[in-house]
Amino acid sequence: MGDIYQTIKQEGVDEFAVSRSRFICRSKPVTSENEAVAFIEKIRRENRDANHNVYGYIVGVSVERYNDDGEPQGTAGIPVLDVIRKEGLRDVVVVVTRYFGGVKLGAGGLVRAYSQGAKMALDAGIIIQRRPYLSYEVTSEYSLAGKLKREYEKRDYILKDSTYLELVTQRFLIPPEEKDTLHSLTAEITAGQGVLLAGVEEYLDFPL
Repeated sequence: MGDIYQTIKQEGVDEFAVSRSRFICRSKPVTSENEAVAFIEKIRRENRDANHNVYGYIVGVSVERYNDDGEPQGTAGIPVLDVIRKEGLRDVVVVVTRYFGGVKLGAGGLVRAYSQGAKMALDAGIIIQRRPYLSYEVTSEYSLAGKLKREYEKRDYILKDSTYLELVTQRFLIPPEEKDTLHSLTAEITAGQGVLLAGVEEYLDFPL
């Protein structure tokens, strides 16, 4: 069973300037390290003339990578990765591109700039919470379908669709902790005649 976690909803882009240096901040939700690397390479190709394409990403619960891309060690990639950590996110990659403006920012200035860039990139991607749900098919007589639907929706189960043939099949998503309740409630309403079929786990996105 999957766990509840936070990520971003979509690709995000923003930019700002500090002492004539231009920072372009991008983020993307990813499902694998390969996808994160592909996004980084895409940004690099699109910004070949940039001075630095700094990145950080977290995939799953254990894969973390960062790169300063020529900036002084510890002033760029680590600040980007730290922002992702502090936001409690995973399955996300951030790339902050810098076009140098001729004025050095110093170590502290670089840390602040890349931290700001990472935060802006994540905000542009819209931070969300992802929660696992279980899918179920519930098959019953027509006379019981309405009552089942009402009782399920009282418990905030999510109706996906319904099929009406000789019997009615309703497809619901339920929180994992509701599994036992679903079985007992269905048996009670249908006097044991309702048929439950478990499907796959799905993640749903919720705003923060």
